[in-house]
Amino acid sequence: MIIFATYYFTMKVGILGGGQLGRMLLQASANYVVETYVLENDKNCPAAHLCHHFVEGDIRDFNAVYEFGKNLDALTIEIESVNVEALEKLESEGVRIYPKPSAIKTIKNKIKQKEFYKQHEIPSADFIITENSTDLSNYTSFFPAVHKIAEGGYDGKGVQVIMNESHIDKGFNAASVLEKMVNIRKEIAVIVAMNDLGETAVYSPAEMIFDPVLNLLDYQISPAQIPEKTYWKAEAIALKVIKELQSPGLFAVELFMDENENIWVNETAPRVHNSGHHTIEANYCSQYDMLWRIMLQYPLGNTAAIMPSAIVNILGEEGYNGNAKYEGLNAVLEMENVFVHLYGKNQTKAGRKMGHVTILHKDFTNLVHRAHAIKNLLKVIA
Repeated sequence: MIIFATYYFTMKVGILGGGQLGRMLLQASANYVVETYVLENDKNCPAAHLCHHFVEGDIRDFNAVYEFGKNLDALTIEIESVNVEALEKLESEGVRIYPKPSAIKTIKNKIKQKEFYKQHEIPSADFIITENSTDLSNYTSFFPAVHKIAEGGYDGKGVQVIMNESHIDKGFNAASVLEKMVNIRKEIAVIVAMNDLGETAVYSPAEMIFDPVLNLLDYQISPAQIPEKTYWKAEAIALKVIKELQSPGLFAVELFMDENENIWVNETAPRVHNSGHHTIEANYCSQYDMLWRIMLQYPLGNTAAIMPSAIVNILGEEGYNGNAKYEGLNAVLEMENVFVHLYGKNQTKAGRKMGHVTILHKDFTNLVHRAHAIKNLLKVIA
């Protein structure tokens, strides 16, 4: 009698960056047989203790990224500021990169990103490329506009609103995009997944409400409260962006809806994203589980929502700097259908992302009410 044995190997997958996105991605990895690696220059980062192998190193350094990735089966990122040249070499040697280095290269530079939208006739605000801050004085007729530094901006940093000539000194003295200001009615985000076969899965648009001072996500509602035709338009545009990038992976397409219900692409993130945190509890397949399915080459998951949801960011309070303490945490944990995620950061400072809270409820008015209540109740102090 002949017995045929099936042999399986454990796939080795690396993550470039060890922040909270890497942390939540690793939490989802526990459902699969996969050996995980993290490269980060902070050995106390949120993801460090959750991976099988932690490597201390700079994700922007060619040698560090190449040496980290050369013996892995697949790699992904949790932040765009990675060494793309090292990823290109790894890809040429057979390591699967999610998303492809070509997509990261396009997205990480806001000038290339805007030119990509223009080339592929993707609706996005008009723009002018500036080389330095003095260029702004040549384009006063283009104001009001938003000045975005080409590389290095993150979480609201690297973005300045230029309303008129008196604001020119706020501009960046580096290669940047001067983007015509859109009359925004709502900001929404669509998470799109694409596998190696080109198959796609789309999450319902989420509506984002930003803190006007910190320019960070304050709270979010999903699905977005927008007209049905706008809903489908947003999904179609987000899908076009990802298909034109021609890369497997998981992407967040941030969009504006103007006063006439037109949809404009703001930016695209080539990774798991703040606007998809709610999917951990609110959707059958979370954005984190979806990325593992893509990297491990399993079928795409079900993106349908289990229940409407809201997210509240937990930010460090103004005026506090030091060892983090959480006021109001017990009261929030006592609430029904409320889920607290703390990112394991020991040190707090004003505006630092320390965690988030997800709320589930069938009634949207209740979601907004609870979001405001939690925002006022849960404080991170030192």
